Amino acid sequence: MSRFAKAGDTVEKLVENSYKAIDEGAYDLKREVSHDAISLKKAILSCPHAPLITEVKFSSPSRGQIRNFGTPAEIALAMEEAGATALSVLTQPYLFDGSVQNLIAIRKAVAIPLLMKDIVVSDVQIDAAKKAGADCILLIKAVFDRNLAESSMESLYDRAAKKGLQVLVEAHSSQEYADCIKSRYELVGINNRNLSDLAVDIKNTERLIKEHGKGSSIIISESGISKPADIQYLKKAGADAFLVGTSIMETGDIGAKVAELYNAL
Repeated sequence: MSRFAKAGDTVEKLVENSYKAIDEGAYDLKREVSHDAISLKKAILSCPHAPLITEVKFSSPSRGQIRNFGTPAEIALAMEEAGATALSVLTQPYLFDGSVQNLIAIRKAVAIPLLMKDIVVSDVQIDAAKKAGADCILLIKAVFDRNLAESSMESLYDRAAKKGLQVLVEAHSSQEYADCIKSRYELVGINNRNLSDLAVDIKNTERLIKEHGKGSSIIISESGISKPADIQYLKKAGADAFLVGTSIMETGDIGAKVAELYNAL
């Protein structure tokens, strides 16, 4: 039985999967990775070329299986050596084939900031992020606007901050993004993918920045980025950094693809 009366679109399905993973103990860690926090914000601001947050994910709801070879640590190291500013690591087991164990393995392999990429609905996941060696977590505003999480976004944001984790707040719609800018979140992601129907429109970043500006936030454009021209366009539109997953993970030479995008600016 679903926890929600409505189970119509992808957001509810993703949230349901998070609760399922929590119930099954996917985020239970007995040991903590010893790790001094690395600032994602500072890494972005000090990047001499295109600040890339490259994503380690093996599957997605929109594409199914993306990659079936290479260990998480090997892939992460190739990304780091090719210029990745930070890594986004999927830890959601359902639909993404992710795990907190992947995050731990990657933390041991690289020295750049790690974003734990998940559909966070509970402090259980935040605690796991800290123990696994993440530097930043993702909070998706739509999840909280629909009251699908165990706590408010402010409560989970504060819990993360108290643990020394930075928070990337993700918006897709005009209202979500306007609220983020008004709240002056340090890191704001604009998802070019509509999580309700999974449609991608890379122009969403430009549209929202034109409508509401950037304030003091660092803006990270997410989804639909596959070539240097995309990064050049998004930079001109006002994006400060770029989260790229599928187009890198599906290529045969991850290092070459990351280097190509990194040198776009």
